[in-house]
Parts: sequence; C-alpha cells; structure tokens
Amino acid sequence: MDRAPDGVDPSVPNIARMYDYFLDGKDNFAADRAAAEQILTLFPGTRESARANRAFLRRAVHHLVESGIEQIVDLGAGLPTQGNTHEIAPEAHVVYVDYDPVVCTHGRALLTGAQVDFVEADIRDTGALLEVLGETIDFGRPVAFLMLAVLHFLPDEAAYGIVGRLRDAGPAGSYLVVSHAVDAKPDTTPQALEIYERATAALNLRTPEEIARFFDGYELAEPGLVYPQEWRPDTDEPLLEAATNVGYAGVGRKP
Repeated sequence: MDRAPDGVDPSVPNIARMYDYFLDGKDNFAADRAAAEQILTLFPGTRESARANRAFLRRAVHHLVESGIEQIVDLGAGLPTQGNTHEIAPEAHVVYVDYDPVVCTHGRALLTGAQVDFVEADIRDTGALLEVLGETIDFGRPVAFLMLAVLHFLPDEAAYGIVGRLRDAGPAGSYLVVSHAVDAKPDTTPQALEIYERATAALNLRTPEEIARFFDGYELAEPGLVYPQEWRPDTDEPLLEAATNVGYAGVGRKP
C-alpha cells in the first residue's frame, strides 16, 4: 500500500494491516511492517501461526457448511486476503464486520461483485451490532459467529459480555468459532504488549482455561480446545512445531 486514504495516520500501526503483513499481504504501511517485525523478533513463529490460524478458518468453515449452517458472521474480519470465508462457503450468506472504517472501505472495494455484506460496526457495542446484523441475518435460524484472533484485543468484561450476548441472540444449532492468543513466553510478553499498546488495539492474553470460558453454553466439537493446526488437520497438512503455537482454537455448537 503506497498511499494512505484520507483520515488515516500511516504512522500508527494497525492490527489488521499487521496481520495482513504476517500473511504476506500487500495492504500495509511502513509502521505496520516495523511493528510486525518487532513481534516476529519476539515471537518468530507468529507468521506461521497466522497461516495456521487461516488454515483453521478454512477447516472450521467447511465444518459449519457440512453441519448445515447457511449464515456466517465474521467478526473483526480485518482485510480480505486469500481464503476468505465467503470463498470457503460460497452458498452461505456471509457478513463481514469490522470497526475500522478504512478496513471496511478497502474490504468492500476488494469484494466488489461478491455476494456478501461488509458491515462497519464496533463489536463492543453489541446492542448496535445486533441491530445492524438484524437487517441482514435471520436470527430465527442458526447462525455461526466467527471470532478469530479478535477476543485477545478486548478486556475481560467486554470480551465475555460480547460472546454471551451473541450466544443468547442465536437459536439452538448456532455456532461459535474462536481462536485466541495465549501467554506462551512470559519473558518477552511485556515487550509484545507494549508494541500493541502503541497500535490500534492492546493485547489481552489469556490462559487456556480462560479461553475455554468463551464456550460456556456451547458444546465443544471434537477435538475440543487445541492448537489451531491440531483442529481436524488435513492429512496432507504439515503440523507446526509446538514452539510456534501462540494460541488455541475451538468450535462450539449451541444445543
């Protein structure tokens, strides 16, 4: 990305554009790349883990489709990249949600012609979010909420509150898909937290037990809460070394 859109300060690292850089995308600025490289210095496996997270998205969405889900809400979607949700589930109604106006504008431009919706909304204002989603999603039918690499950018009260309200909004048969970072390297975590505090969102790492709480009211699909690459891996998909794992993932169904 060569030129910043109006109203955007390219000197402030943006978490969506940093993630785009981890995935070898081109929609990022020098400040995003510099912050991402600092993270890679502290956590060399971050790029591979981002790819593993993307592969988990693909397998989880395939599972949703095979389970009969026809509505998918991708929360904190970030910039569209390879293997988008609507490409994995072309027959489903997919709604992307992000609070960053630049991400939304760019996302809509990249998805021109696709049969999807890209909604600008802040998931922290869950009431307003559900109101907007109600214009495109039928909450009388099962819906899947994707929250990949999102909840660790929210403090506890907001994170658990949002997931609880979304759970209550969906009928039986709805799904929750989560991937979440953990504190795998206590010695370098303070430095990583400082990098994200200078970006557009601070990092809130949680233990596996705290991540599992997001699935209260859901039945976890096998194999439960595991490293993203260990969730129903393809037989030809190479597993990452444990040292590169920076988070956990799971899929839950509301009974």
